[in-house]
Amino acid sequence: MSRYDAIVMGCSAGGLNALQRMLPALDDQLRAPVVVCCHTGSSNVSLLVELLGRVSALPVVEARERASVDPGTVHVAPAGYHLLVEDDFRFSLSVDAKVSFARPSIDVLFETAAAAWGDRLVAVLMTGANADGADGLAAIRRAGGYAIVQDPRDAEADAMPLAGLRVAGADACLPLDAIPALLNDLCLP
Repeated sequence: MSRYDAIVMGCSAGGLNALQRMLPALDDQLRAPVVVCCHTGSSNVSLLVELLGRVSALPVVEARERASVDPGTVHVAPAGYHLLVEDDFRFSLSVDAKVSFARPSIDVLFETAAAAWGDRLVAVLMTGANADGADGLAAIRRAGGYAIVQDPRDAEADAMPLAGLRVAGADACLPLDAIPALLNDLCLP
């Protein structure tokens, strides 16, 4: 049995490139769901889902209201909505005010995921041009989860990983290409 049951990922500027490098390197036997919040600036994420689906080792879907958080699947937050994980491991969507100028907000996803999975959650905060995700990463660490931050020197935009390190710290701070192997180690039985 693996130590961790779920993975959440957050990214912004440079996020598509980061995800296209990360997802193919995840083991196709990974049973943990992967929930991704990526600021795209687009009115929908269907193109992002399609692009990631072409390279990912796991199936990629857009997260939907009341859909279950399926194992071995990459769930992408829809554009224009905050993505929340409920206690019954189903998604809910919200049009509440933007957080850190973003909707979907990484903080909202990370904080609700921390409440749902507690110490059985791994978070990855990657490249991005604002501080979204830093407070959520702190919530995950307070709940006993494991926090991974992309090395800011390796990030296309270093503001997000720098904010994460400043606010929450990290259990691991690694170059992007080293993160999937750690995720596989942490989440495979």
